[in-house]
Amino acid sequence: MFFRNHTVVTEFTLLGLTEDPVLEKILFGLFLVIYLITLAGNLCMILLIKTNSHLQTPMYFFLGHLSFVDICYSSNITPNMLYGFLSDHKTISYVACFTQCLLFIALVITEFYILASMALDRYAAICSPLHYSSKMSKNICISLVTVCYMYGFFNGLSQTLLTFHLSFCGSLEINHFYCADPPLILLACSDTYVKKMAMFVVAGFTLSSSLFIILLSYFFIFGAILRLRSAEGRQKAFSTCGSHLMTVTIFYGTLFCMYLRPPSEKSVEESKVIAVFYSFLSPVLNPMIYSLRNKDVILAMQQIIRRIFFPKIAI
Repeated sequence: MFFRNHTVVTEFTLLGLTEDPVLEKILFGLFLVIYLITLAGNLCMILLIKTNSHLQTPMYFFLGHLSFVDICYSSNITPNMLYGFLSDHKTISYVACFTQCLLFIALVITEFYILASMALDRYAAICSPLHYSSKMSKNICISLVTVCYMYGFFNGLSQTLLTFHLSFCGSLEINHFYCADPPLILLACSDTYVKKMAMFVVAGFTLSSSLFIILLSYFFIFGAILRLRSAEGRQKAFSTCGSHLMTVTIFYGTLFCMYLRPPSEKSVEESKVIAVFYSFLSPVLNPMIYSLRNKDVILAMQQIIRRIFFPKIAI
């Protein structure tokens, strides 16, 4: 990647959330706590799913991968952001920026389709309970997750290659706290039409197709729930879907606001605030949503606590 004077671009500058030194220290403490809770909550969820026999079901299989993606997703952004709060040296190398951009897009797309897979799982469990074990067999679940990761990675790679194929000249200050596509596009001095169109097509297709799967699944799910005669059965069915719907609402709502509009100075400035929600709120809330609203997870947590602290009376 070259300037017009053929100087090699070796690094970018991340402007971050604020230039106020006092506020930076406060934000450092806040986001460090959020990051540690994110790691602890999602690692705990993965541990529970791996070690408890009652959680060896397709729903928790997908939830374990959702927690893994959230850990990677948060770890891709947060450490460098925390370093920027404490350092006057707010640059990021060209290679690190490329990697961060690639992983961010890949992990976001992967999470979209894992959430869609979880909706399909709930559809099979509620609408076809007698055929659930065959429709959501171990091989099918593994295949679904594999497709999610592969599709996410190849889309992330193609989008990142298009971004870094652009020529950057003049200012190399990225108006964001991580290497994001929209602010990077604003720095380019070459034609960005192909990149913008590719970004809108991929973002639009990914958001709409995965959301369509989720909405269609829940259309049939709600129809099946309303046909249940037992009030207790309806409440249990709604409970198993409620956590997933809360996660979908938080994740999709914020990303729709960021990626389905043309990059501009105003939209990029607004997107920094929106990005805080989907970069930090969703990963930290997901394990809480699924643990506090799920009796099986609560029971599994109680059993682990008994084994650790009361081994003689553990069941």
